[in-house]
Amino acid sequence: MLEYLENIIGNINNVLWGPPMLILLFGTHIFMTIRTGIIQRKTLKGIKLSVTKDKDSDGDISQFGALATALASTIGTGNIIGVGTAIALGGPGAVLWCWLTGVFGIATKYAESLIAVKYRVKTKDGRMMGGAMYALERGLHMKWLGVLFAIFALAASFGIGSMVQTNAIAGIWEENMNVPGWIIGVVCGIFVFLVVFGGVKKIAGVCEKLVPVMAGFYVIGCIFILVVNYDYIIPAIVTIVKLAFKPGAAAGGLVGSGVMLAARYGIARGLFSNESGMGSAPIVAAAAQTKNPVRQALISATGTFWDTVVVCAMTGIVLVSSILKNPDIDVSNITDGSELTSLAFGQIPYIGKAILVIGIVAFAFSTTLGWAYYGERCAEYLGGMKIIIPYRILYVASVVIAPLITLQIVWSLADTFNALMAVPNLIAVLLLSKVVRSETDKYLNNMDLKAEDEIPTVDK
Repeated sequence: MLEYLENIIGNINNVLWGPPMLILLFGTHIFMTIRTGIIQRKTLKGIKLSVTKDKDSDGDISQFGALATALASTIGTGNIIGVGTAIALGGPGAVLWCWLTGVFGIATKYAESLIAVKYRVKTKDGRMMGGAMYALERGLHMKWLGVLFAIFALAASFGIGSMVQTNAIAGIWEENMNVPGWIIGVVCGIFVFLVVFGGVKKIAGVCEKLVPVMAGFYVIGCIFILVVNYDYIIPAIVTIVKLAFKPGAAAGGLVGSGVMLAARYGIARGLFSNESGMGSAPIVAAAAQTKNPVRQALISATGTFWDTVVVCAMTGIVLVSSILKNPDIDVSNITDGSELTSLAFGQIPYIGKAILVIGIVAFAFSTTLGWAYYGERCAEYLGGMKIIIPYRILYVASVVIAPLITLQIVWSLADTFNALMAVPNLIAVLLLSKVVRSETDKYLNNMDLKAEDEIPTVDK
């Protein structure tokens, strides 16, 4: 039965993640890079703004709180397990496509965050609501498409948000610590319950503290491995670039399967990792305290830089260099990214497994929190305040049962809903690209402008 289900979902993903989707996603990244005047060159400005408070501005959480929550939901298993899975299924060349998705995806993250803030609304009790669904409804008068986005994003929150993350935590604990998966599910459920029922400020508060620590901890582990593998770093980069464009093999039997598979899994995992084009991070960007859309858009765009351009690239080089250094390890039958990652971190004496376990737990837990907020906002858009508590209960329940479901099904479902929610969001970005350009021209060269966009109050 499970095998039959896997085949059905796999066939659906073959269609969803075929050439049209890859062209739409990557094409949007390139188009918005040109449309915004290569906004990537303003990354350092965005980093500076991320730690600068926009005082006396409307919003529920600080600009850094919004970025931390977005980073919490993106810097997760996509960076660790996801990159390993991309390499196992698409070959080392998938790392390059994953990285390029991040570089060009900065522009799409900027654009989708800008329109999310531009078209956000304020509820009667003072809360900020925004995202692709509001941009589609208010900016394009396509509420039906906004509803579809909210439905797909709501479903995605149970895939990429809760089940994939908890499944990854359980898998790594079972593999390295021999702890039964069901116990991990229950423990994760309890912690998620305690935070999620505290609302967005509680989620943002936890993420602000957790993200810098967990990212630093993981990067230190990667740097240690790269120091150990120093003589294989250049060969690893050459292998990644070479196998991105043609079939071949790396040491240990890890095979590059050509451009289409490398691109498919690299772009899909890149999207899973940085979520540029999905429309998820803009939902929390809309809650930030900011005077104008461009400020928060620049800050949000730095999330893709940190997530993919830095962390994913580092992970990819760590994994491929480890394979090259240890050709005696047979990885030809490995299709699970966690196994590949465990082999790489096993090179760190004594504490290698502990670093990986702690890193994945922290990453995955924070991702679960961030996506709980995304799903909750979509649920409220669809059904109002009355649906929030039932959604939270279902979300916690999905965390608990996730370790009982096979990893392949969970990842496949996540890919399905990622693609489905990306389509309406990308439509909003492309059709509102003129607004993105005009807002950029209006604010970018005068970031201390005091004028604020009017935020309408709605009956929610």
